[in-house]
Amino acid sequence: MTAQYLVSRYPVHLIDVMRAVDGHRIVIRPVLPQDKELQKEFFRSLSAESRYRRFMTRLNELSEALAERFATIDYQSHLALLAEVFEDGRETMIGEARYAVNEQDPQRCEFAISVADRWRQCGIASALLSRLEHEATASGIDLMTAQTLVSNEAMLGLAARAGYRIRANRYDHGQVYLEKQLAKPPAPSSIQSLAA
Repeated sequence: MTAQYLVSRYPVHLIDVMRAVDGHRIVIRPVLPQDKELQKEFFRSLSAESRYRRFMTRLNELSEALAERFATIDYQSHLALLAEVFEDGRETMIGEARYAVNEQDPQRCEFAISVADRWRQCGIASALLSRLEHEATASGIDLMTAQTLVSNEAMLGLAARAGYRIRANRYDHGQVYLEKQLAKPPAPSSIQSLAA
C-alpha cells in the first residue's frame, strides 16, 4: 500500500528566479513530491565524481527508496530546494540543496548541495545555500552542519566563502566537518523597546 503524502504548507515564498553569471534564467523552488523522476534524472546526469562527492560513496543512480525520500519532505524538519532551467520547452534540474533537522537537537540541521557539472561556477550553489540558511534561521535553527570530502575543493571553497568553520574528522581523515552558527533574526522593534 502506497502512503499518501499531502503538501499542506508548500512554502511559495521560497520560489525565486535568479540570473546565472552567464545570463541564464534559473528558477529556484522547493521540491514537490512529483519531482521524483526529475531528481533521478538529475543525479543520473552527474559525473561519477560529482555523485561520489555528494554521497561520499560510489552510487550510479538514486535507488527508488532514496528518490522517494528525497521527494517526500515536510518543509519543516526536511527542506529541499531545486534549481532548474527551461530549454527547448523542457524542464531540467541543474542543482539541489536540502537540510534535515537533527531529531535529537531541533536547533541543528545538516545540509547537502549538488550542482550539475556544466552549471558549476554560475553562482547556483551560493544562491541555494543562502536560501537554505535564511529559511533555517527563520525556522529557529541555530547551527548548520555538513560533512564533505577533503578532496571536495568546490564545497570547501563555498563553505569558506559563506563563513563556515572547517574541522577535521578525527575518525576519517578523508572527510571534514563544516559548521556555521546562524545569526538570530532581530526581535521586533516593540519587543526591543520593551527589553530596553
